[in-house]
Amino acid sequence: MTERRWISEVAFKSARQSFEVARVLHEEKTEQHHLELIENDLLGKILLLDGAVQVTTADEFVYHEMLSHVPILSHGNVRDAMIIGGGDCGLAEEVLKHKNIENLLQVEIDASVVEFSKEHFSEFNAPVFTDPRFTLQIADGAAFVAETDRRFDVIMVDSTDPTGPGVVLFTEEFYKNLRRCLRPGGIVVTQSSVPFVQPNDFRMSMRNLSRAFDGKTTCYVASIPTYYGGHMALGFASMDVDPRKLSLDVVTERFGDLDTRYYTPEVHLAAFALPRFIAQGLAEAKSGA
Repeated sequence: MTERRWISEVAFKSARQSFEVARVLHEEKTEQHHLELIENDLLGKILLLDGAVQVTTADEFVYHEMLSHVPILSHGNVRDAMIIGGGDCGLAEEVLKHKNIENLLQVEIDASVVEFSKEHFSEFNAPVFTDPRFTLQIADGAAFVAETDRRFDVIMVDSTDPTGPGVVLFTEEFYKNLRRCLRPGGIVVTQSSVPFVQPNDFRMSMRNLSRAFDGKTTCYVASIPTYYGGHMALGFASMDVDPRKLSLDVVTERFGDLDTRYYTPEVHLAAFALPRFIAQGLAEAKSGA
């Protein structure tokens, strides 16, 4: 019997998680990343960039639903939205479920990741590429928001971890440029790491976000099986909207009949009830603002 190969995620210095490789589906070195796609009997297809898991077909819905529906339904009347990153286009698929969205711009630095995902993750992203409201722009997201004159109701940052080319997407300057690109009442949400295993990255993200938005920031959490270390934190910033003041009735009315597997109005509100160690880390980050 042939012994199966295992692949380890190398995102952390002192701990690893490994995945049994049923099949290697693809591997290449793009201009930006070392890209690997494997198949696992539990998690389905797993995409790794530079050794870090980005998405799996089994649980992508958790991350993408929470990164999209929470800000969109917190706002209540989103017409123009932007995604920075998100090359697998799973986030775009969730955003476009909202019928009030008129335009969705996605700014992704690596065209090859989008083309790759279009081929290999069609089970969740196929509707995106036929939706006339969707526009893809291949560009550096940090440079784009520093220069554009366009304004948005919601901006979602679906980034890699703050290493390599992803570092710039966690800086105070970048977050200030996001604020500049918002309309009144606008909201920014960010991928802000897993606080238990990435406490420094989490604090850095929330500190810089808080500085850019004059302290009008918080975070919420989602439990995503693939992302090692417990709850993932998603930063939330707005000069006008405090998501903790929304009522269940309001969120439920806005939710309507959206097709979701993780997100519910109850989960929306509960996600802002932070475990104490995350709340303490957030408070420490904001006090350094």
